[in-house]
Amino acid sequence: MVTKDQTIALLEAIARLLELKGENPFKVRAYTNAARVLETYSGDFAQAVQQDKLHEIAGIGVALSKKIADFYNTGKLEYYEQLRADFPDSIFELFELQGLGAKKVKALYDTLKITNIQELEAACKDGTVAEMPGFGEKTASNLLQAIEQRRRHSGRYLLSDALVWSEQVLEHFRHHPDVSQISAAGSLRRGKETIGDLDFLVATANPGGVIEHFLTEPSIDRVLAKGETKASVLLLGGIQADLRVVANHEFPFALVYFTGSKEHNVALRARALDFGWTLNEYRLAPEPHGRKVASAIPAVHTEADLHHALGLDYIPPELREDLGEIEAAARHDLPKLVEWTNLRGAFHNHTHASDGRNSLEEMAEAARELGLEYLGIADHSKSSFQANGLDQHRLLAQVQAIRKLNQQYEGAFRLFAGVECDILKDGQLDFPDEVLRELDYVVASVHASFTQTEEAMTARIVRALQNPYVTFLGHATGRLLLSREPYRVNVGEVIRAAAQTGTAIELNANPRRLDLDWRFWRAAKEHGVACVINPDAHSTQGLHDLWFGILEARKGWLTRADILNCLPVGQVTARLEAKRLRFTKMRNAGAMPGREP
Repeated sequence: MVTKDQTIALLEAIARLLELKGENPFKVRAYTNAARVLETYSGDFAQAVQQDKLHEIAGIGVALSKKIADFYNTGKLEYYEQLRADFPDSIFELFELQGLGAKKVKALYDTLKITNIQELEAACKDGTVAEMPGFGEKTASNLLQAIEQRRRHSGRYLLSDALVWSEQVLEHFRHHPDVSQISAAGSLRRGKETIGDLDFLVATANPGGVIEHFLTEPSIDRVLAKGETKASVLLLGGIQADLRVVANHEFPFALVYFTGSKEHNVALRARALDFGWTLNEYRLAPEPHGRKVASAIPAVHTEADLHHALGLDYIPPELREDLGEIEAAARHDLPKLVEWTNLRGAFHNHTHASDGRNSLEEMAEAARELGLEYLGIADHSKSSFQANGLDQHRLLAQVQAIRKLNQQYEGAFRLFAGVECDILKDGQLDFPDEVLRELDYVVASVHASFTQTEEAMTARIVRALQNPYVTFLGHATGRLLLSREPYRVNVGEVIRAAAQTGTAIELNANPRRLDLDWRFWRAAKEHGVACVINPDAHSTQGLHDLWFGILEARKGWLTRADILNCLPVGQVTARLEAKRLRFTKMRNAGAMPGREP
């Protein structure tokens, strides 16, 4: 079955092809706008297609609705195939490079006949690209860096994309009579931010029938291998998916093994040897050469049973990286990880006042439908001109609009008025303190001048954190997974500055960011730095990215007590004011920390 995400990808691909062909910009924009409309469409996509109601959605006309229906019903669209036939398949590689849009790809194709990344790399190195109008040496140098970065990340996929593909496969098996247990495994189950391939595990008494059913999954591009107990395929998204089938009694052992990580499994096997047992992907059995006389092996029906047999508390999949989780489980000292239901609100969200797609009212209503108690609005500040950033007058007008809306909610829901304020190159903020003090909170973020030295970038961010009105540090390292490396910054110094100034650090839940990285959160927690999980939502749909933030927070060993927006509205209001009050007391006592560049 074709999904909404696959349809959006098709519309975006058609827009690129039309631009490559030099078609009318209005025609190109029609497909781009339709893709954006579907991204924010909260209704039942499948039902709208089946009932021929897509054309009733503003931005999707009758002709486009028919094309979408054809694609939905057949998995193909002849119009797209005709457009694509005019270009070599390899040209689509070029769109994966940071900074290379359809106009530049068209120029490279028309002028230099460049059709793939290898040809582009050669043309950049020999100076040909730099000589082209609108390119230059800097663009050629940036393209070479983008090519190298793509090479490093080749074969990796965003967690969010991998999850969609995984759900399609799992849905294919739903209600299958021969499947007694099924689970995704591997790095996806552990919540890694990028995924190399997909692993699925099925318990069944009919391995052959299950494998044959797997090979009929509609999203399979081609079969790579097929055996009696496993099969490997390449999905249409480009990712490899491996299926393994086991007997029902083998399932808990196989699930632990194929979930990983490799290092975690090695440590588990070593612990089993201490009990005089051997552990593999199929069973726990006596080890005749074990370092201890084997005792009776308990019955194991679940992963938790296996952990308990080894003298451990159950270890959630997110923690299985051999980073002390086995030792903590043996001490009965694992944290009670945060759950989705613990989250009460979020603060880093945009409206159509800057570069978002929805109004204040629409964002608030979507948050309420998710069960949130409060929502913060943090549109861009004026220096982010490319994002239609707000100047002082527009910002303060928005504050008044938020205050007015809160009166209508009568305490049933709360909007907080904030801003995502640019941290300028020298560490100063985009608005003066007299503007920032009118807000409930401030998210301070770096959006430009990414190439500073580590020393300069660290000092820049630390200076911003010393501002008494900066509540949160947004996407702390600026990374875009698989497309932009983090800027050079001493994260340890930033964490220490956040602890000293009482500033919370954001876990940006947008699946392209997931920043601050899960690997830093235990250190932040040890320093007493609060986490705030924010979706960086630019639409009502973007609020759903909070789920990825929860997953990464769990991977970072965080509990609800470590996360500021797990607090109810009254307590979170006090926490938002705490830093300002603390700085006021310090100022009055003459102990205000410096705000050095």
